[in-house]
Amino acid sequence: MACTAVLLVFSGWGKQSGAHFNPAVTLTFLRLKKIRPWDAVFYVLAQFMGGLLGVLIASVLVGMAIAHPTVHYAVTAPNAGWKIAFLAEVIISFFLFLTVLIVSNTKNLARYAGFFSSALVATYITFEAPFSGMSMNPARSFASALPARAFDDLWIYFLAPPLGMLLAAELYVRLRSANAVYCAKYHHHNEKRCIFNCRFAELQSH
Repeated sequence: MACTAVLLVFSGWGKQSGAHFNPAVTLTFLRLKKIRPWDAVFYVLAQFMGGLLGVLIASVLVGMAIAHPTVHYAVTAPNAGWKIAFLAEVIISFFLFLTVLIVSNTKNLARYAGFFSSALVATYITFEAPFSGMSMNPARSFASALPARAFDDLWIYFLAPPLGMLLAAELYVRLRSANAVYCAKYHHHNEKRCIFNCRFAELQSH
């Protein structure tokens, strides 16, 4: 999953879109005023559609194996109870987005934001997944829950990741200010047009 994230961030499509693929990320950048509301709506719709499309394609490729109880459409579930799972999702989402903000808004580190976030994904899958299933992404959890008809705990993955990321954004803004957020792109060192409320050139001129 970490390698896939790196490939997506540094792909042509990722360079074009900013490589969010997570509604919690997009909504937090909306709060930071780095993405326009109408663009955010379409980003979130695309993220949910992409997640569902991924599950459908996987179903075609692997057949009923994806529905086997040991796989169960890769549903994210609170293995340690909903309270611990909710807290765990808030914490991992908080540190992921705080890392993205720090790295992507530091001149000498900005080009490596995709690697930093992917390293955290690999770490979370290894150590945090037993607690909450490691989602951080409402669209990813919904895409698995829909075909599995597993909606009981879906609210955790709709509320906890945005909450964690919004808290990270609030902390970053209070410590450095809103002006220290230059763009919503994960990888800005490319020739692709930026559609965000972008001031990345200012960061590079410092």
